[in-house]
Amino acid sequence: MEIFGIAAVEWMGYLASLFVLLSFFMRNIKALRLINTLGCLFFVVYGIILPAWPVAITNGAIVLVNLYYLLGYRRKPAT
Repeated sequence: MEIFGIAAVEWMGYLASLFVLLSFFMRNIKALRLINTLGCLFFVVYGIILPAWPVAITNGAIVLVNLYYLLGYRRKPAT
């Protein structure tokens, strides 16, 4: 499937890149990790569809790191 002459898989890559880029503009670390996780999940799907396993594996690992810290933040009492 193509949209404006661009394959759907390429749109997935652009969307993933957009979310990762947006995450770097976040001042709040939780927002940064959430937006970055979303971008990385899109990259995992993108990497699986291509198949580009280094992209999928690396971004899958980043998702796990982000989740580790997001869940850790949730357990700490607010100060």
